[in-house]
Amino acid sequence: MAPLTLLLIFLSSFTASSSAAGEYPTDLFFSGFRRAAAAGNITLSGIAEIDGRGVLRLTNETGRLMGHAFYPSPVRFKSSPGGGVSSFSTSFVFAVVPEYPKLGGHGLAFVASAARDLRALPSQYLGLLNAGDVGNFSNHLFAVELDTVQDFEFGDINDNHIGIDINSLVSNASAAAAYYAAGENSTKLDLNLKSGKALQAWIDYDSGEKVISVTIAPSSVKPTKPILSYKVDLSPIFREFMYVGFSASTGLLASSHYVMGWSFRIDGAARALEISSLPPLPGARKKHPPSTALAIGISVLCVVLAGSAVFLVVLIVRRIKNADGVEEWELEIGPHRFSYQELKKATNGFKEKELLGQGGFGKVYRGTLPNSKIQVAVKRISHESKQGLREFVSEISSIGRLRHRNLVQLVGWCRKRGDLLLVYEYMANGSLDKYLFDEPQVTLDWEQRIHVVKGVASGLLYLHEGYEQSVIHRDVKASNVLLDDELNGRLGDFGLARLYDHGSNPGTTRVVGTLGYLAPETPRTGKASMSSDVFAFGAFLLEVACGRRPIEHEAGPEELVLVDLVWERYKEGRVLDLVDPKLKGEFNEGEVMAVLKLGLLCSNCNPMERPTMRHVVRCLDGELDVPEVATAPSGFDCTRAGEGSRFEDFRLSFPSSCFDKRSSSSFVANRDNSFASLSTSPISILTGRGDSG
Repeated sequence: MAPLTLLLIFLSSFTASSSAAGEYPTDLFFSGFRRAAAAGNITLSGIAEIDGRGVLRLTNETGRLMGHAFYPSPVRFKSSPGGGVSSFSTSFVFAVVPEYPKLGGHGLAFVASAARDLRALPSQYLGLLNAGDVGNFSNHLFAVELDTVQDFEFGDINDNHIGIDINSLVSNASAAAAYYAAGENSTKLDLNLKSGKALQAWIDYDSGEKVISVTIAPSSVKPTKPILSYKVDLSPIFREFMYVGFSASTGLLASSHYVMGWSFRIDGAARALEISSLPPLPGARKKHPPSTALAIGISVLCVVLAGSAVFLVVLIVRRIKNADGVEEWELEIGPHRFSYQELKKATNGFKEKELLGQGGFGKVYRGTLPNSKIQVAVKRISHESKQGLREFVSEISSIGRLRHRNLVQLVGWCRKRGDLLLVYEYMANGSLDKYLFDEPQVTLDWEQRIHVVKGVASGLLYLHEGYEQSVIHRDVKASNVLLDDELNGRLGDFGLARLYDHGSNPGTTRVVGTLGYLAPETPRTGKASMSSDVFAFGAFLLEVACGRRPIEHEAGPEELVLVDLVWERYKEGRVLDLVDPKLKGEFNEGEVMAVLKLGLLCSNCNPMERPTMRHVVRCLDGELDVPEVATAPSGFDCTRAGEGSRFEDFRLSFPSSCFDKRSSSSFVANRDNSFASLSTSPISILTGRGDSG
């Protein structure tokens, strides 16, 4: 029986490279990919590989990479360049095995493209497109994505869905992964794409009806009803000749994306695949009835090994005294949890030469992850509160899911005894404030500054409106804006950020923030809001344009507060005199005036008079004109802002540029507004019980 099965598999694999008669392939069939690779009938790129059993593995457990597999010759989809697209059908068996249960990263797609060498990015781009190409009609790209991460930038419906993508990663149509069971009632059953089990997908295009249908199932029996249908004429999208194949990518989290078999046909139904006849996934074995003696031997061996394993586990647990253990409540937490040893190795033992900075939260080190060689920034925080730790990790699970090109991405975290470690993307050019206030070797010109401003505005709008919950940053300032290697502005440091449901009241009695950026109503009400973030952004706009801090302690009384100085010059018609002299007069006056006026509008003492971040972004993009500033930012009675609300604790931090970054001292404003030095637990800071670092 076994030799016969092997022979059948061998013969099936042998026909994998065959195509129908004619110069161009019209019928592809791969029951495994080993012989196809040997015959040159599959082209791989990125980290894609074919194992010894013939399983195509598009990605592995390495983050931020992608893999492609294409049939090497183009398929003719049109009889002439200007003709209509022929009907086609494809089926494939796939599996997604995530590195961590229930946390996908990122997904795979069947793709038809005008070129095999896709200029693409990993992570949310699925190896299909890059940031500049999304939505371009010239892409000539069609894909059906099997996505396991919810990306709000592209409007994903959840982290377990199917999408039809045309020249973009914003799906034209999508549906949660599911299938219809056989029977008259056609019951809809949920399906987990990242279950690690073999699933089968069918994609059919009817050129007559001009409808794309997508069907998936946990078996080789095709449901009669597709889970997703979309009416579209593919003729403008497809060229006469297109390449067909697969793409997959990983992000902060990783998954192994496998394809075990694939069939494709023009003008007809793709040949049927049988899951049981395909090569098994790595780690899986074909089931054969073992002999009784062999079964007994294996059973005895398993018992001995299990006993030994239990003994070793108990011994190890006792020795390390749960120093780096994983508690039950941590199992569902994302993003990636690093081991302490991994981060220690990455930072060369947390040596001083790797130190990037230091503040009230702790020290930040530069590191290189040993496996992927990706550079990261590791923030090391000490704590004593176990309850605070639990709240802190819960915060990570929410903020770690934020995805936007203008936010510094949280890569992962770690805890060991009294240490908490946060792992962020490494920003090669450091924080914006050093380019504005220090004596930099390189001065940012106006074009670079406005690019940073627009990026930060876009990131803050995403926090307020683009995520499943509204996120209040609570500490927007130049020192928390980091620049990547292309000088893109990234808003970072979410140690003070808080999440709440859209439309709900973000009540809190712990006030945190930085002098000069803190909205006047916040200390009285004890509540941070999207409007208070807008106030801080207004201060940020003025400091970028003027090259001055919001509060300049070395200036005279009339120039102490930047917003007041800008307002006075604005009334006099001389506001451009305040533009940063380091620009040497080389700037776009219209853009500078728009930024200065927006800074004044956002800095209004009355929160009801401030624009929303959506309005600010539209003004910065030129979609709306910036209105003239009619009243002084302090025209509202600031002492009454938020009157009637209870105020319990008022804690502030000075701007990072106003004190030694290697000092961990913090300051607290008492009820009589006197300030005193204070040492607070960093974990209390992170959970809203302390000052900013």
